[in-house]
Amino acid sequence: MNGKPMSLGPKPARNTATELWVKDGADKPEAGNPWTARLTIDVTPALRGRIKIIAFEHGTTVAEMLRELLEREFDQPTGTSR
Repeated sequence: MNGKPMSLGPKPARNTATELWVKDGADKPEAGNPWTARLTIDVTPALRGRIKIIAFEHGTTVAEMLRELLEREFDQPTGTSR
């Protein structure tokens, strides 16, 4: 460094649409969101790789694919609430 102060320039203009999107938190789990509990499992690297490839081939995320699989596998019995 040469000891000269660095100029950062003017502050960028605020983008209110972006700020509203961030503050909205639509992607964040909340009380009304059914995906608020986190589940952690250990799998082999090979299985993780296969899961990721299959999700990519189906055009979805691993999380979405596994949620759908768990919903199908552990279907709610008739007459019970979640």
